[in-house]
Amino acid sequence: MRGCLVTVLLSLLAVPSASAAEPFFQSLAIFPPEQKHNHASCVIELANGDLLAAWYTGTGERSADDVFIQGAWLPTGRAIWGPRFTLADTPGYPDCNPALFAAPDSTIWLFWPTIIDHQWESALLKFAKASDNGDHSIPIHWTREGVIHITPKALDAAMKDAIASLPEAARVFAKTHLDRLASRSKDQLYQRLGWMPRVHPTVLPSGRWLLPLYSDTFDASLIAITDDQGATWSSSTPIIGFGNIQPSLVRKNNGQIVAFMRENGPQRKIRLSTSSDNGQTWGPVTNSSLPNPGAGVEAVRLASGRWAIVYNDSVKGRNSLALSLSEDEGANWKYTRHIERQPSPKAQFHYPSLMQSRDGRIHVTYTHRGADEGSTIQHAVFNEPWVVEGDIPSVH
Repeated sequence: MRGCLVTVLLSLLAVPSASAAEPFFQSLAIFPPEQKHNHASCVIELANGDLLAAWYTGTGERSADDVFIQGAWLPTGRAIWGPRFTLADTPGYPDCNPALFAAPDSTIWLFWPTIIDHQWESALLKFAKASDNGDHSIPIHWTREGVIHITPKALDAAMKDAIASLPEAARVFAKTHLDRLASRSKDQLYQRLGWMPRVHPTVLPSGRWLLPLYSDTFDASLIAITDDQGATWSSSTPIIGFGNIQPSLVRKNNGQIVAFMRENGPQRKIRLSTSSDNGQTWGPVTNSSLPNPGAGVEAVRLASGRWAIVYNDSVKGRNSLALSLSEDEGANWKYTRHIERQPSPKAQFHYPSLMQSRDGRIHVTYTHRGADEGSTIQHAVFNEPWVVEGDIPSVH
């Protein structure tokens, strides 16, 4: 008994308290690097403080039929993640991009796309739901599974308006591509397939859930909306900016919602759009001041009131991963610190998932592939003073 107590105490000491004024940072791989492709992680905290992470794994992405979604638990007070287990697997089809959600009613949700014909355009949006009984020593047993059918509102009209708003030179230069987008936006199959999640859903004060989605078919985004805890879903208006994908949502004090989006085009900036009606409609897509090389981002509001965003802070390559803090709801990003930064362009630290646990710690999971090693999912945990402290110059 005494040995068990010592083990528990040592485990607790291994994870410093977030309330400490001193900066702290820890980083650990969830499993050893391997030659499989491990990607697109998401991490959540459950009611008892345990963490759950999910990611997809296999020999490829949409083109490989052995791709499925794995998960792992990190019990409260432990520094080492538990063994991997299967969260979702559609035999013969790739399952990708898991988004986890710890709902206010103590249920656990998983959203993900199954790729029908090895092209992102064929993604079928699925969900699974389970009650959180607090037993996190075993794999999750889903009690409800199904498909979320997405019917975008007036996608063809929105695409037509977005094309018309482009400068004439751009319309002439990209005529073939724009004609294809206009044609597909009128096709019901292209409209309703291809919508994929990437980050956590957002819960509004009204109880509404917002599930951010994006489409590689249109290089655009939209929000799936439910006002009955996932029983039924509707769609927001499309968010079209010709490259704005994978939105992450943060709510301002005045109720306005800001979407931070990956740039999939030539802008090389994190893209922005705002909603003033709880996610139903969205304004024009604009550029932020933050760089983006065409890689995922996630933003959250912290308990302190600061906003945090994790992103690859470059216009090319994914070998630098940073977290920035804002004290004015995203207008400026005062503090920045690097979670990973290597000179080799072969290194990749990307597709981050960001959340803050109840103890104030900030957690980031992300794809980690060194210059000369396989891939894993890395888990970094730190506090705000560590970010405010800023990068410390290396001593040679």
